[in-house]
Amino acid sequence: MLSAETLYVKGRHSALLPPTSLEVNAGGLLLVSGGGQSTRTALALVLAGRMRPTSGSLAWGHSARTGHLRRHAALIDSPEVNAPERHFRVRDLVAEDLALIPRRNRPQGNAADWLSNEDLSDLGPRWIEDLEPSVRLDLLIRLALADIDVELLVFDSPDRHGADPEAWLPALTGSVSLPSRLVTAVAVVAQIPPGWTGPAAAAGDTAGAGDTAAGVATAGIAEEVPA
Repeated sequence: MLSAETLYVKGRHSALLPPTSLEVNAGGLLLVSGGGQSTRTALALVLAGRMRPTSGSLAWGHSARTGHLRRHAALIDSPEVNAPERHFRVRDLVAEDLALIPRRNRPQGNAADWLSNEDLSDLGPRWIEDLEPSVRLDLLIRLALADIDVELLVFDSPDRHGADPEAWLPALTGSVSLPSRLVTAVAVVAQIPPGWTGPAAAAGDTAGAGDTAAGVATAGIAEEVPA
């Protein structure tokens, strides 16, 4: 379980993240609405263990250690943080991301081998900017899960690539439905999609995640956790 209690991130002039509480059970998918990109990115960074909050508490499983969370969480597609460079070819992105995985957890072989094993060889020569949003997101999810220690996926604004939830929501629901692996996911979005009936929360809400979609809460980066 990922549990956050009154997380707060102070900004230069106003709060980047107002006090926010949420929780998501292991194997679940939680959508969290955030008012602005800076708020969404701050929350995603904190939830993935890449930034320490100014105050509040955060725990993954039975541990509240940031290093433990960071080791088991993957931050996916965060704008101006780790979103793929548009001028990259897929094979170059794959090679770079695999090289960042600790050697003990890294899949054997090179980028071409990994793409072949994932039945994605046809994507290798394509430019990142030319990928359809759903294909791009699926690729990033697979790369994150190439690290066998990753159990938590934190998505930063996956809805920015298209207003239609079908461009990104099926990939998220699929990521927590793997038969051979228990994966938990949190997606920080601009707006909860109409018709979403799963767990949802909002930046600035200290009531935590509810059973139904929550409305968007308005809100205003602290120091990032070193690698």
